[in-house]
Amino acid sequence: MPGNRNEIFRTQALQLVDALLVWGALWLGWEFRDSIMGVSNGPHESIRWVLYIAVPFTPLVLEFFRFYDHLRTKNAGTALAQLTKGMLVILLIISVFAIFAKLTDTRRLALGTGLLLVFLVLLIRDRIVHYKLKFSIRTREQRENVIIAGSDQEMSQLLVELTPDITAGWNIIERFDIGRRDVKELFPLLKEHSVGRVIIATRETGFENVARAIEACELQGVEAWIGASFIRSRIARPVFDSIGDKPMLVLRSTPELSWELLCKAAIDRVGAALAILVTLPLWIIAAFGIRHASPGAPVFFSQMRAGRYGKPFRMWKFRTMVPDAEELLEKVKSEEGNEMSGPVFKLCNDPRIFPFGSFLRKFSIDELPQLLNVFLGHMSLVGPRPLPLYEVEAFTEMAHRRRLSVKPGVTCEWQVGGRNRITKFEDWVAMDLRYIDNWSLWLDLKILLMTIPAVIFGRGAK
Repeated sequence: MPGNRNEIFRTQALQLVDALLVWGALWLGWEFRDSIMGVSNGPHESIRWVLYIAVPFTPLVLEFFRFYDHLRTKNAGTALAQLTKGMLVILLIISVFAIFAKLTDTRRLALGTGLLLVFLVLLIRDRIVHYKLKFSIRTREQRENVIIAGSDQEMSQLLVELTPDITAGWNIIERFDIGRRDVKELFPLLKEHSVGRVIIATRETGFENVARAIEACELQGVEAWIGASFIRSRIARPVFDSIGDKPMLVLRSTPELSWELLCKAAIDRVGAALAILVTLPLWIIAAFGIRHASPGAPVFFSQMRAGRYGKPFRMWKFRTMVPDAEELLEKVKSEEGNEMSGPVFKLCNDPRIFPFGSFLRKFSIDELPQLLNVFLGHMSLVGPRPLPLYEVEAFTEMAHRRRLSVKPGVTCEWQVGGRNRITKFEDWVAMDLRYIDNWSLWLDLKILLMTIPAVIFGRGAK
């Protein structure tokens, strides 16, 4: 992933350019097909659904395969391999969508030509950017003049930890020991060498010396970049923000606000609304089945669950247990035991589940009302499963609460593949934290795609 805001901006700009190139290449593919076949159909209706998939998802898939990393040093072979993997995934997504949606009117010649053009234009674009970045630093005059500041040990450690891809664009004017030298000596260095920024390593250097160095940079309008190595965080990522006019160093262990998170929020609301409409017949079947199996009892079951940061919300499900299931919980625990270690309760053959309820659980139909929670903003389509409040209160490790730092979800990695194998709450939490630490829009898509066969074949349901 890009390491600073400039690289993040460059990556997002390239993703936008690539999305436009994908659109243009697919459009040209349809035009090529029409010229070969000698027909003119006007607006290409059969291309629109392909564009809706390929244009937004191609940059995301390529990001997953690190297509936008190390642009200056990446060779053609690596770019070719990354692009090939990405295009195969896009082709798979389009094929699966076409099969399930029965979109048989899409012209294979046009689609094949369009995807081939997409491959070629993205490869050409990647090589153009590569050579532009590479040749922009061929001479010493074209590199950025920087000064490294701090103690000798701190400066050496910083340079060891940085990759050549980063330092290749630098012309290091001097290593300035701000603990031993007078900060006033920085002034002529900044002036004479047209220094663009001063990078300060601050593991042990006193804050007073750092403040003087920052002031020297400020007076000449030179950027001061301060290493936050003095912060011993294992998970949280330090970023700068502000409260009013007060600068703040923020340690964030959850995904930072970005266009990906905004897309996730939009996908949640739109996806939930569409899913409710598509699955409406299943809602009707479930309601009639529950009424028949358990006359006089409610169709829905609701329970207070822990949302983001532990904030309570009412979660809805189709009822799959006898009406007095909550009152029988302690009795079932004492008589049947618990298949999951830790504060949560899981039992495969729970005697409180009635037969039709078991069917609803097998195919996860009982979870459908949670789409209402997603639409209302209490939950996300993908995220750690929400736990009852009393189970959250029973957490014995404070680190377990970090799974509450994001919105809970209808499905997750544990839900689609792990719940048959995992019997330790620690392992469940580890899967959730791995999801949080490695979150991306592509990971959500991957889990959603894994959910479809898990639901159809009833795998892992309890």
